[in-house]
Amino acid sequence: MPPRKRQAETAATAAPVAKRRSARQAQNASASASEAAAAVPESPVTKPPKASKPSAKGGKGAGGGADDASRRVAEPKKAAAAAKSEGRKAAGVKAKAKTQKPSAPAVSASEGEEEPEEAKKEAKKEEKKDVKKDVKKEVKKEVKKEVKKEAARGGSPDPDYDSIPIRSEQAERHEGEWYWLMKAEPETRLENGVDVRFSIDDLRAKKQPEPWDGIRAYAARNNLRAMNAGDKSFFYHSNCKEPGIVGIMEVVKEFSEDTTARRPGTPYYDPSSTKEKPKWGLVHVRFVKKFAVPIYLKELRELQQKGDGLENMQMLKQSRLSVSRVSAGEWEYLCKVADKKAEAAGLEHEED
Repeated sequence: MPPRKRQAETAATAAPVAKRRSARQAQNASASASEAAAAVPESPVTKPPKASKPSAKGGKGAGGGADDASRRVAEPKKAAAAAKSEGRKAAGVKAKAKTQKPSAPAVSASEGEEEPEEAKKEAKKEEKKDVKKDVKKEVKKEVKKEVKKEAARGGSPDPDYDSIPIRSEQAERHEGEWYWLMKAEPETRLENGVDVRFSIDDLRAKKQPEPWDGIRAYAARNNLRAMNAGDKSFFYHSNCKEPGIVGIMEVVKEFSEDTTARRPGTPYYDPSSTKEKPKWGLVHVRFVKKFAVPIYLKELRELQQKGDGLENMQMLKQSRLSVSRVSAGEWEYLCKVADKKAEAAGLEHEED
């Protein structure tokens, strides 16, 4: 290749002429520089200063030839530097990927609320504990109140039978023998968790007179108070398949307090009844006779319609009344009916 002419230098900018390199030498130098740069450890590398642009007219500027050569040398250097920079970046990304700790997974909105939910649960637990404490306190208070009330009622044990007088100051005195009708339930029925079943056979099996307790109607209670020792009463089976008069019993002890009204857990417990002011009473009765054939309610209503003397019978007019009055005429008439039925059936009444 023919040598190029060197541009003339002005006297003011004259300088020793550098040894001219051929294009092949410049290329070899550039390759050597690239190898040297690759061998250098990764560190920030400053870019070489940009060469001044050649004069637009060419050849008149001082050092024009050196600048052209420098430009030809610098271009490969720039390419090598750029390649090196890209290599460093790629290596840096890989190193960063290896050394960087994996970031925590994104927390969803629901997971982020776990801590508040735990706090709410703890708050609810504390609230429940407080409620339990309050309930226990209230229960203790109620128990104390009941104990005080029970003390005020004086307890409610059944009095000894022998301690109860035959005559009662509370009973209304009357002349002669009066007659009554008293109802009981011969079939099982639970009242306050207690079976209140009681039949004429149960009365007959008793070894001593039975207290006729559980009366909680004022009209029936007043009838009990009107009874005198020696009065007679029909035993009436009620609230069963075939209700009716089944026998006779006698009042042996007059009106006294029904202490079961003051005893919690009894079938007809009444907390308003106290020892100082008892509300309910009873009489004691004994078994006399069981009819061979009962006089059923249907027959009683038929007899009432016939007008044979039962038109005004209290039990038939006030069917829900558990203790009712029976007139002397009604008593005699019904006893004759019971005798006729037994005779017709060829049976006898069962007596004590």
